Amino acid sequence: MKKLVALLALACAFNAHAADKLIVGASPTPHAEILEKLKPMLAKEGVELNIKIYTDYVQPNVQLAEKHIDANFFQHKPFMDEFNRTRGTSIASVSEIFVAPFGAYSSKIKNIADLKNGAVVAIPNDAVNGGRALQLLHQAGVIVLADPTSTKSTVKEISSNPKNVTIKQLEAPMLPRVLGEVDLAVINTTFALEAKLNPTTDALFLEGNKTSFANLLAARADNKDSPAMQKLAAALRSPESAAFMKERFKGAIVPVF
Repeated sequence: MKKLVALLALACAFNAHAADKLIVGASPTPHAEILEKLKPMLAKEGVELNIKIYTDYVQPNVQLAEKHIDANFFQHKPFMDEFNRTRGTSIASVSEIFVAPFGAYSSKIKNIADLKNGAVVAIPNDAVNGGRALQLLHQAGVIVLADPTSTKSTVKEISSNPKNVTIKQLEAPMLPRVLGEVDLAVINTTFALEAKLNPTTDALFLEGNKTSFANLLAARADNKDSPAMQKLAAALRSPESAAFMKERFKGAIVPVF
């Protein structure tokens, strides 16, 4: 009987420990770097964090929906909502963490005023980030959108194109790689940082910090309120996390807490 009680106690202890393991999918930078920094803090809270790196914007949500990972940290709410709508998933926000302003970059000009007539401008080809890029080009005066407030604008909604620019839509990870082949590229901060571009010094112009595109920790409806997930959210929104973001990324990302 004593042996049975001991075995049951061990089983319960094992299950409790296993429940505090989290596998989180993340972009290499800044997301995975932030998570890596928080591992010791979470370990003290009894949470073992396993970070899985993704270099695209589809698999982190697919893997989360299929329960191969517990959470992901790479996207903003408009992107998540569009993914849920088109894929029939129910990925949910746990907490907003930081804003990563979109930037427009060029290896050919130093000022947006020097953008030539007929220039080629590259933007992301997914619906949400494409619309966001067009909003930024509108703000910079490169194009005029019929509805500048819409996050889902497409090239069809360009009402005026004073410089006759050609909009080239590419996979977001490809944008830094084609910088030398186009006149201007609107690049997500995630991929800009991976390409060693500093948004605060290298971008010709940046999106403002007041945006609906805050990067968030996402999970499924069935696990977003678990104790381990809430501990992770608290760590991501901690003073230590904010200090690391500010020191490591020098304003390229801005905490929203």
